[in-house]
Formats: sequence, C-alpha cells, structure tokens
Amino acid sequence: MENVTFLQITESLRKLPPDKLSLIYDFITFLSEREMSKTMLREAGKSYAIDTMLASEAVLRRDWDSPEEDEAWANL
Repeated sequence: MENVTFLQITESLRKLPPDKLSLIYDFITFLSEREMSKTMLREAGKSYAIDTMLASEAVLRRDWDSPEEDEAWANL
C-alpha cells in the first residue's frame, strides 16, 4: 500500500463537496472507534478471530498449496 501524507489527504478533501465531507467524517469516526475497540480488547487479553485466522494462514498454506489439494478441487 502506498504511503499517504496528511497533505495529500487535505488536498483531496478540499476538492470534495460538503455532502461528501460528512461521509468522510463518518468513515474516519468509524475507523477510529474500531481501532480503539480493538486496542481495548487486546489490552484486556482478548483477540479477534481475524488475528487467529491471519496467524494460522501460513501454517495452513502448506496443506492448501499442494498438488494433492489442487487435484482434489480441480473439478469445482
């Protein structure tokens, strides 16, 4: 993913009509609240299912990326 600067974001925001700015604000608020929730849960010792999924992906890939699996799923 490309690094984006505040200047780039600001320049893009200046080009938007006011009704789009409210949508952007809602989205930013949603992202901020979601990050805060994740942080609070992690600090409390809880994790997300997505964290487990991502952690196990490399291990499962060894079984998924095999000629036997490719053959088994070839007809689907």
